[in-house]
Amino acid sequence: MERFLENSMYTARWLLAPIYLGLSLALLALTLKFFQEIVHILPHIFEKTEADLILVLLSLIDMSLVGGLLVMVMISGYENFVSQLDIDEDKEKLSWLGKMDSGSLKMKVAASIVAISSIHLLRIFMDAQNIDNGKIMWYVILHMTFVISAFAMGYLDKMTKHDH
Repeated sequence: MERFLENSMYTARWLLAPIYLGLSLALLALTLKFFQEIVHILPHIFEKTEADLILVLLSLIDMSLVGGLLVMVMISGYENFVSQLDIDEDKEKLSWLGKMDSGSLKMKVAASIVAISSIHLLRIFMDAQNIDNGKIMWYVILHMTFVISAFAMGYLDKMTKHDH
């Protein structure tokens, strides 16, 4: 009975595979949205002010960071929790494949969230004249919460690795 239960739990990790496949569909949706923004802005490029163009570009950078985060979570999560990727020798292999455990993945996700939040906050500051000061304050507080959380996670991770 115990062996059956253990084998069942071990096999259940494959239930995560469709979730990681779903993340690849989310990446496809993000890619479509990215190019929709490009197609939307190009006909009006000469009508945009420099500040408006920078806001659009920051939005595109934001999407690229989220896309990178999706790839990182999708591939590392699959490798850490489901199965190792069997990539042909003749294909290019990402340098971090097989090297990112769940702890380092967590740190990369936290750093990515801080970077995404930073870009969003920069977009808010560039449009500050149109945004209520109270809202700006809450955006800064939220961003600082992300920064402090990422720092605390990194510090705790360093402390636990140092103890072992």
